[in-house]
Amino acid sequence: MNSIPLSKPMATRPCFADDEQRWAAVQARDPAADGHFVYAVRTTGIYCRPSSSARLPRRDNVEFFESGAAAEAAGYRASQRMLGDQTAAAARHAAVVAKACRAIEMADVPPGLDALAMQAGMSPFHFHRVFKAETGLTPKAYASAHRASRLREELNGSGTVTNALYEAGFNSSSRFYEASQALLGMPPRDYRNGGRNARIRFAVGQCSLGAILVAQSQRGICAILMGDDPDALVHDLQDQFPKARLFGGDDGFEQLVAQVVGFIEAPALGLNLPLDVRGTAFQERVWQALREIPPGVTVSYAQVANHIGAPKAARAVAKACGANCIAVAIPCHRVVRRDGGISGYRWGVERKRELLRREAQE
Repeated sequence: MNSIPLSKPMATRPCFADDEQRWAAVQARDPAADGHFVYAVRTTGIYCRPSSSARLPRRDNVEFFESGAAAEAAGYRASQRMLGDQTAAAARHAAVVAKACRAIEMADVPPGLDALAMQAGMSPFHFHRVFKAETGLTPKAYASAHRASRLREELNGSGTVTNALYEAGFNSSSRFYEASQALLGMPPRDYRNGGRNARIRFAVGQCSLGAILVAQSQRGICAILMGDDPDALVHDLQDQFPKARLFGGDDGFEQLVAQVVGFIEAPALGLNLPLDVRGTAFQERVWQALREIPPGVTVSYAQVANHIGAPKAARAVAKACGANCIAVAIPCHRVVRRDGGISGYRWGVERKRELLRREAQE
């Protein structure tokens, strides 16, 4: 599949900027108004879509809200028809996004936002919002993550870099070499050879949870490891980048380590570092979702799966958490079992429990 077939241009969607226009849309039961606002009826305590076939209420009993969430915050509940519509809409969105993901994965050249939106029958703005809500990534970020995953697989398995670049979907070597640094964080031959020639600075420190190793590539933090044995952490880093050039950090780098240690000791300080994250498209969706969990909050593996639009992938989410090699900055410790139980932490359950305890006290 080389491209997405185009249909006729979409008409500009109307704007319902004031209550007079909104009430007119409700009277006309205009389906074009759905998604722009909902109306709530004071006498019944429910809210509906503008196109609802319910009996029209008196105008002086109606108020308008930007969304169902805003209406619920004001004390209204969804009508039964609205609940059914929401379930159907969620199913439609999941199907639309799944089709778009397949289109991205199969295309030689990643399709643009306009083409994807046209295929979905949505405006680019609405499609972009739906896609991100379902996957946790923008369409462009999903395409980049998928291409990076294909490229890594091909470099690890192909006989030559030339074979890898064409198998990963690049039509020319010039486009490939332009993009490879951003996708891999290093030249493709270096990645294929276990990180050869990549420069990674690292330092090992101590915190109240034991030893901690922080490593940084040219792109950003590529590892934060915790354990009891500092030497074991260094060996772990060497296993991840067996042919990279590892350097001990200087005084400036020690400040970075101190920043990470400070966050572990006092989570309220926050941690905002550039990261060098390399995983499959699915893993990167999970890791992005984890970074959106605020300190002091825990979610279940199933909730993360739902958030990224893969409700049946709770076990895969758990595996992605286990594959995370950047502790605390990608806070997989904030993901727990459905019953709230604490388990499955790469750096030990007791460390996970202690991190959560500290965050809960902030």
